[in-house]
Amino acid sequence: MNDNDIIEQFFEQVKEYVILSAGAKGDWASLLKLRVYEKGDYFIRLGQIPRKTAYVARGLFSQYYIDEAGNYVIKNFFPEGRLAGSVPATLTGKESPFAIEALEKATVLEFDFLKFKKLVRKHPCIADAYIQYMEKYWVIEKEPDEISFRNDTAAARYRDFLIKYPRLVKRLKKHHIASYLGITPTQLSRILFANK
Repeated sequence: MNDNDIIEQFFEQVKEYVILSAGAKGDWASLLKLRVYEKGDYFIRLGQIPRKTAYVARGLFSQYYIDEAGNYVIKNFFPEGRLAGSVPATLTGKESPFAIEALEKATVLEFDFLKFKKLVRKHPCIADAYIQYMEKYWVIEKEPDEISFRNDTAAARYRDFLIKYPRLVKRLKKHHIASYLGITPTQLSRILFANK
């Protein structure tokens, strides 16, 4: 797959939200830069003030933080078709409390988020795509997860994980899944054993 194929793949996905005008598509395409991250590379480091967002064409990223006890806690996964970024830190220009790390070799289309925000103001169709994406992934999906993590058992959270990320189970290590669920790898092994 060459650069143009990846850019077209990106805009095909944008069509799920809105049909862009030729001018909007051209302006957005002018911001896109193809980049490859090797496994273990950081897209955003803890404490960095991020400026960019990335469309994940191939590969997988995790978004994590370190809690007060020094534990590595995964907050989110960004597989193919998702936009990876630390949205609050980018919007506010503050240090990111999260790191985003490649769990696999990843090919992305990066763009400067502040330049993109100018396009949101310039092109109503880009604004509409942005709003729909944010509503889907940062509002509609996020609220049930927050409720689940406060109220559900670890086994129930694992079942929800399988529904939300069915294609990721074989691509992740147990400690990644356990970290996302807020449990230890040993607790996850017990859940897996009980479900056999």
